[in-house]
Amino acid sequence: MPLPRLGAILALVIGTAACAPTADGPDPAVLAAVAARAPADHQEGKESYAIYCATCHGENGGGSESGPPLIHRVYRPAHHADAAFLIAVKNGVRAHHWRFGNMPPVPGVDVAATGRIVAYVRWLQVENGIE
Repeated sequence: MPLPRLGAILALVIGTAACAPTADGPDPAVLAAVAARAPADHQEGKESYAIYCATCHGENGGGSESGPPLIHRVYRPAHHADAAFLIAVKNGVRAHHWRFGNMPPVPGVDVAATGRIVAYVRWLQVENGIE
């Protein structure tokens, strides 16, 4: 096999492995315990998250077979600003960290609701050590 082709294959394998979900993801029991103590000012965000996001991103942000965990260092504010979440909900987003496929836009979620969801997710992240 020519060396450039081997290098391309290795880059693809390493890149895919780096973006694949791992078994060391968030513990669902810990996520549930944290989510259960969400403060009152995050209840609307929590409820909207359950309606619009949990099907793909997991009941408490831990991911599912359909979408990645939001309680993951990849989604920390330094890597994905709040605006990235707003754009993803409004316009969808191409797959770039995970192998779940592209995220479609989420109809019916206005900017205010998205802001509450993002605030709730950020609270969950901090409570789970992701800042």
